[in-house]
Amino acid sequence: MTVRFATARPISTPVHLTRSALGRIAARAANDNADLARQDQVVREALRHFAAYGLNAAEDAAKRARIAHGRGDAADLRHWLQICAALDPRRAAAMHRKLATLPR
Repeated sequence: MTVRFATARPISTPVHLTRSALGRIAARAANDNADLARQDQVVREALRHFAAYGLNAAEDAAKRARIAHGRGDAADLRHWLQICAALDPRRAAAMHRKLATLPR
């Protein structure tokens, strides 16, 4: 296993900045994640789904997405794909690709 060295501060940071100045700069950092409330809601729903279905939760969410796709229900499809993505991103990406090729 390779051990890598991570410096205490970025190399590009000028040395003349004090710790307090670096702290003020870091405090002004902006979180650019959009729609955090919706993301939190999806995570809560995914955790509830996981509590109900255990390790089979991502597979069940993918199955429900397939059913929604067959019905032509875009909102339900998006909902189950988001839950599947929260539980298993690779499975959700594969499901999205697969559903794009299937007729409704």
